[in-house]
Amino acid sequence: MEEKDLELCRFIFKKDALKRQVAANALASFTMLKEESRGFLENFTQLKNEQYAASPINLRYSDKGEMEFSLSFSSDVLMFSLHSNVFEFSRNHAVMQTPYVKEDKERSYCGVIHIYNFLADSIEYGRENDLGYLIGRVFINKENHYFIEGKQELGLFYTGFGSSVFDRQAAGKLLRDAMRYSANFDLLTPPYDEIKDVTVGDVQEEWAYKKMTTGKRLGFQFKADRQ
Repeated sequence: MEEKDLELCRFIFKKDALKRQVAANALASFTMLKEESRGFLENFTQLKNEQYAASPINLRYSDKGEMEFSLSFSSDVLMFSLHSNVFEFSRNHAVMQTPYVKEDKERSYCGVIHIYNFLADSIEYGRENDLGYLIGRVFINKENHYFIEGKQELGLFYTGFGSSVFDRQAAGKLLRDAMRYSANFDLLTPPYDEIKDVTVGDVQEEWAYKKMTTGKRLGFQFKADRQ
């Protein structure tokens, strides 16, 4: 084999091994999130039976395969999704400027877990145009170090990337922080002047095709919202 081909082959094998390690770490982290969710479900159910038996609220866990699961509670749904690919950050991203990544560029390759918040009614009534919100995404690298980009309640500083290990404790904290944030992220009515004018045709068409978009910060999408 020529030297140039040997060098290329070695590069391909090395890069593939790196990405496989990152993907394995991300999957293991995602599995921990699933286990923490099932454990929380057991605790929630026990507390409800003991102290809140009259409450209609239930917490539901739904496993949608190796890379997706959801938790439904009260008026909210949290969807957790593990991306099948491994990513690197752009050279302008803040994490690329940290001493941790500058010391070893391979540390910038990460698997990604996305966390979305939806209204429970959006799922139950099949309102396909309703909006969900990405409230956080978790990046996990070859050393099982991680950081979170997201809302202030969930996010960590990039400087913690080199020391924060995604373990069972981290998974439990992330799950509970995401649930608390979603419960506090309330549905707001849109400004009155933005929705005061609506035709009969608009309303009939919206209900007929379930296009009346609802989001926690947008309210119902009438004609005035689309102009």
